[in-house]
Amino acid sequence: MPLYEKYIGRHRDDYCTLADLQKNFRVSVSETFNFAYDCLDDLAAQTPDGLALLWISNKGEEKRFSFKDIAVQSIQVANYLTAQGIVKGDMVMCVMGRDWRYWPTLMALHRIGAVAVPASNQLTAKDFTYRCNAASIKMLIALNSVSSIFDQAQGECTTVTKKALFGGEKEGWLNFDEYLAYPDTMERIPNSSSDMSLMAFSSGTTGYPKMVAHDFTYPLGHLLTGCFWHRCEDGGLHFTISDTGWLKSLWGKMYSQWLAGSAVFTYDFEKFSATDILEKIAKYKVTTFCAPPTMYRYMIKENLKDYDLSSLKHCTTAGEALNPEVFKVWHRQTGLKIFEGFGQSETTLCCWTGYPWMQPKLGSMGVPAPGYDMIVADEDGNEVSAGVTGEICIRTDVKPFGLFMGYYLDDEMTKKVWHDGLYHTGDTAYRDEMGFLWYVGRTDDVIKSSGYRIGPFEVESVLME
Repeated sequence: MPLYEKYIGRHRDDYCTLADLQKNFRVSVSETFNFAYDCLDDLAAQTPDGLALLWISNKGEEKRFSFKDIAVQSIQVANYLTAQGIVKGDMVMCVMGRDWRYWPTLMALHRIGAVAVPASNQLTAKDFTYRCNAASIKMLIALNSVSSIFDQAQGECTTVTKKALFGGEKEGWLNFDEYLAYPDTMERIPNSSSDMSLMAFSSGTTGYPKMVAHDFTYPLGHLLTGCFWHRCEDGGLHFTISDTGWLKSLWGKMYSQWLAGSAVFTYDFEKFSATDILEKIAKYKVTTFCAPPTMYRYMIKENLKDYDLSSLKHCTTAGEALNPEVFKVWHRQTGLKIFEGFGQSETTLCCWTGYPWMQPKLGSMGVPAPGYDMIVADEDGNEVSAGVTGEICIRTDVKPFGLFMGYYLDDEMTKKVWHDGLYHTGDTAYRDEMGFLWYVGRTDDVIKSSGYRIGPFEVESVLME
């Protein structure tokens, strides 16, 4: 039985229509849910040898990890972090790129009840200073390549008491790889499903990046992501191009794939190359694939017939609008359609075109996901008619799984976007007569670059300097 059935009570193929899914999709979860104990450990017990992660370095090194491997190593990491004084509620920043250690590390933080704070390896010293102080980061786990940048900021990062790196020894830094010498058993540390487990920085129109907090139920918001949008399958191999500094990696490199029974493929490349990515898909027989439209644009410039993409069964995209010509060329050369999706750091996937019972409308975001009661609203929060542009809002009378808790330590900003029973996304769209949403733009001036959100305040600050 696929793991997701434990939470939704039926196989995805048992839904016969879109209306059936929207009406009857339900998620059941305990008040003490924790993905590491309740999902990873289940997978390790049921399919100990099942492939969880296939990791390829930019030099061609291969590492394969079973669910049991990840579970055991996550316990060792948890014991290592506990020995460093990390306890429930502590903030731990992870600047880990696409390194394979991220998977047991995130699961270890879940086990402890500490808050994982993923961050990009493109941060500057000033970025580190702001983020560490704003979030009261207690420990930093980082790639060797960014350690010298953090060292420039450490004197101002007053809350950071521990820092660890992997990939070598360095004075003043703990050797993270010593976790392998720690015990592989531990008692379960209790948590509430409403406790904070993740916090991500997300740029807005004013000021520095906001701190988006998620509770322990966040992974279950991705049941739909993996099962219906990505269409991951038991024994499959899913490839999402994202590094672990962004929550998108949790959409496509962990929670949703494992819930659907699929392994995760991760290629730790330094610079994107369309031919390189196509070669990896062909060589490793990737079955489902997700990339930003920009990367599809580069890939269709190649002769796709030169690559054996026969293993691919389903393709998705998010982060920006998909150009119809990209869709047409990809479909013509591979026979596969590209299904779009929409979500934010504050949500999981809340609108998409990947249902088995519908075809994508080129340029459309799709229709709202079950559990997300989405409307297009005017400035007063009233739903507007079809064809009228308004702000995408989510009704929160019943909080959807995957919707954020609020902005950490910023009640004012939380109330600004979440009031009168609505979460205001800041994105605008219109709805057609069939219920499809069509994206128009942002209500603010956020810049998007390759799926990353950049606030104009950050650009202005750099220019001022």
